[in-house]
Parts: sequence; C-alpha cells; structure tokens
Amino acid sequence: MDVVLVGSIAYDSVASPEGEVANMLGGSATYGGLASSFHCNRLGLGTVGLVGVVGTDFRDEDRMVLVSNGADVSGIETADGETFRWEGAYHGSMAEAETKATHLNVFEHFQPNVPSHAQTPKITLCANLHPALQASVLDQTKAQRLTMLDSMNLWINIAREELLDVMKRVDLIIINDGEVRMLANDENLIRAAQTVKSMTEVSTLVVKRGEHGVLAFHGQHIIALPAFPTAKVCDPTGCGDTFAGTLAAYLALGEGPIDRDELRAALVASTVSASFTLESFGVEALLGMSEDAFDARIVEFERILG
Repeated sequence: MDVVLVGSIAYDSVASPEGEVANMLGGSATYGGLASSFHCNRLGLGTVGLVGVVGTDFRDEDRMVLVSNGADVSGIETADGETFRWEGAYHGSMAEAETKATHLNVFEHFQPNVPSHAQTPKITLCANLHPALQASVLDQTKAQRLTMLDSMNLWINIAREELLDVMKRVDLIIINDGEVRMLANDENLIRAAQTVKSMTEVSTLVVKRGEHGVLAFHGQHIIALPAFPTAKVCDPTGCGDTFAGTLAAYLALGEGPIDRDELRAALVASTVSASFTLESFGVEALLGMSEDAFDARIVEFERILG
C-alpha cells in the first residue's frame, strides 16, 4: 500500500454565491483519498487505504464512490449513529468558509484502527484531526518514506501542546498561512514559517495560501507557486484535502530523501488538482477530472510559471 490516509468522512451542506446543496459526500479523507487514488492510479502506484468512521446512515452508493475509484475502505468503521455532518457558507471572494453547524455524531468518539495490511505504507497522511488521533495513527504505522500531517486553527486554540508534539513526529507539515501566523504569534509570514519550522524541527513545511498559492520551506530552499488561475469558483470545500492527497501520491513515487525538484513537481500537481475541486459542489469535479484534462492544466500552469 502506497498511501494510508486518516481523516473525516462526512456529509456536507454548503451554500455559496453559485448555489446551495445539502448532505453531499465530503470530509478530509474523502477528498484526500479520491485525489490520492486518482494519481496513484495514473502513476502506476499501489492502493490508497482510508481510515475513518461513518454512521449507519452512510449511503452504499457513497461507499462505492470510494471503492470504484481505487480506495481500500477496510479501515473505515461503521458505528451506530449518524455520519459526521458539516454546514457552511462562502461569501464574497470565498477565501474562507463560515461554519453554520457541526455535528460530530459518530466522529466524536472515533478511535482510528489501521488494518494490519496498511501499517507499513510508503506515505502516512494524517488529515485534519485532533492531534491525539494523529498521534495514534503514527503509533500504528511505520511509513517507509514519509509521514505527513495537516491541521487547522481549532487545534492550535484548544490543543496547542499536543499539536506541537505530534508535529515534531512527522516529516512534512501542511497548514495555511493564518495557522502559521497563529503558531508563531507573528504576522510576518516568512518569519512565522521559519519559526514554526524551527519549533517543530520538521524537514518540510508547506504553507497553503488559498487564492494566493503555496509556499514551501524545504531545507534551505523556499518554493513559491501561485494558485492555478480559474474563473469558475463554486465551492472551495475540500481543496486543501485534494492538495494534500495529491502531494502524498506524488511523493510516494520516489525513494529516499526528497529533493527540491521532486517537491516542486508534486506541489504543481497538487495545485492543479485543487483547481478542479473548487469548480463544483462537493466531489463532482474531482470525480470528473480526466487524465487528459489534468495533463493539459499542468502544461498550461508550467507555461504560466515560465
């Protein structure tokens, strides 16, 4: 197994200037898993194992979406109760979601259980979860190349020390620019990123900047990329998870230490993948992404980058 990804599986209800949908398939493990599976398939890699929990209300057709796209779902537990639900809205530039309601449901008592056949993947990716759950996954797995972690401002506010402890255990951290500033208590992004990298002793810090692209701090190198320009912005939900899942797949290709060029290529692919996700509500555009369409955007993006 090349990638093991632990995160949420949810039903999302989202409103944006482009419309409104209810109870659509979502969650960090869903977006990240579908993106990672797409790229593992096209790159000739192995399977992506998902670890998460759903309720008894989880629809069979949604499970089949994951399975039919190549994900191993043996690590997804079905618990008595309802699946995690999130309600949010986007306004204006849609740079950030306004959370209307969060119903943890079965996710509230989730304890990840990584199947035995998935405990030595090439890449372990802990999507956005409580740091204690991320630590549990790291305890259960022995990644052959890389451990990765995503997080959010909530854990900085309520579990800062636990978050810093688990960050010190991984090789690559993905957080957004606001979270970097929060952790470092510094509004200067470059200085804040350098502080976080020093605090955690992480090899690679990837800073998501939404419509402004991404900054990566890797050893002594800094990689800066813009976002892929797209006029159609329907629903940004899951873009960060798509980005992380793609990054995991691309980094599963190689062996040994990551070099700058490899990381840059993976970041380009991750940025392009995320540009598809935001063009529809939910996972529709991600599921509709073809190899030809993806490759065409890669060529266009490299042309823009010069």
